[in-house]
Amino acid sequence: MKAFNFKIEKTDQRSSARAGVLQTAHGMVFTPIFMPVGTQATVKALSPAELGECGCSCVLANTYHLHLRPGDEIIRSGGGLHKFAAWKRAILTDSGGYQVFSLRDISKINDDGVVFRSHIDGSERFFSPERVMEIEHNLGADIIMAFDECPPSDADTAHIERAVDRTIRWAKQCAEIHARLPFHYGHAQALFGIVQGGTSDDLRERCVRELVAIDFPGYAVGGLAVGEEITTTYRIAAFTAGLLPQEKPRYLMGVGTPVDLLECIERGIDMFDCVLPTRNARNGSAFTRNGKLNIRNAAYTREFERPLDEACACYACKNFSRAYVRHLYMAGEILALRLLTLHNVHFYMELVRTARERILAGDFAEWKKEMLAKLASLVSLLSRSEGNNEQIAPDDSLQTEI
Repeated sequence: MKAFNFKIEKTDQRSSARAGVLQTAHGMVFTPIFMPVGTQATVKALSPAELGECGCSCVLANTYHLHLRPGDEIIRSGGGLHKFAAWKRAILTDSGGYQVFSLRDISKINDDGVVFRSHIDGSERFFSPERVMEIEHNLGADIIMAFDECPPSDADTAHIERAVDRTIRWAKQCAEIHARLPFHYGHAQALFGIVQGGTSDDLRERCVRELVAIDFPGYAVGGLAVGEEITTTYRIAAFTAGLLPQEKPRYLMGVGTPVDLLECIERGIDMFDCVLPTRNARNGSAFTRNGKLNIRNAAYTREFERPLDEACACYACKNFSRAYVRHLYMAGEILALRLLTLHNVHFYMELVRTARERILAGDFAEWKKEMLAKLASLVSLLSRSEGNNEQIAPDDSLQTEI
């Protein structure tokens, strides 16, 4: 079996930004990397071929949702996620913990795991470290996440301490169970630990110390972008990244805007995922190098000669005008959602690819400053209340992010 491996190629001299490469059984993943969210084993509105054309080397799929529908055993019978979804590149599955703990009103939590009810049919389910590892092995992603407890942003210190205790205990159990479970598809799966601790430096430090002792091949920073001030997000991301092993990949879960990515790359984060590029596309918003464009704006009705972003080489920008995309969107045509999603995903992939190039070239700081000036409007135009993480929702139409 091809082993998982991570190598740092260069670290920026003026910041903690790193350029590296992840070796997975389904290809090389060059970091910094953004992973589009494919909750139901699909990135909404895009085909695998289109994702590949955008430069995507790794996508995220959701354990909670795939366990409920169609069922991880069915996906195993179908040959695993890669075959089931016809995706030949790398996949990361989260643990489902964020979704389960967002159902707190209908969940029962103890040290063994979480009893919850499906948002689809109300059936009672149980997630534990062992069950989550079984599900993620059935799914067969290249990178899988340990089961953790993600407390809400307004939790008190005692609640966060209990969540850290469980996260550490469950991480140890996940590592032990993962080591004895078989790999079903002929390739190894790398298990990452997740650092919790809210906004407490002491709890984050303790969680890192305990997880590093387990020696995971990679580490995620969880429990951020859940309602705290963005300056706090950046501070905790930098603090936690600075405690993690230099030679291991660092993944900031559920973050964020283009500005967030640049700020956190500078702080030493290697991997990101977020629903914003796809969700905002379905709401009529396009990310551009000059800020956010709302295609519903009547000013674009006669923009016959300008694409969404004149500096973009995606299929949408090379072929269609703002006027046409606006017409499609206002008419409720599915093609509008596809073109906007394609553009936004392409924009994110180009952003992290260029960040990597600038780190390797040694001028990341200068480039980041220029980009932030261009993207400044995103800070005020993007509402933090939109949320960066996946949410539980009963409707999985194109207009709703699951």
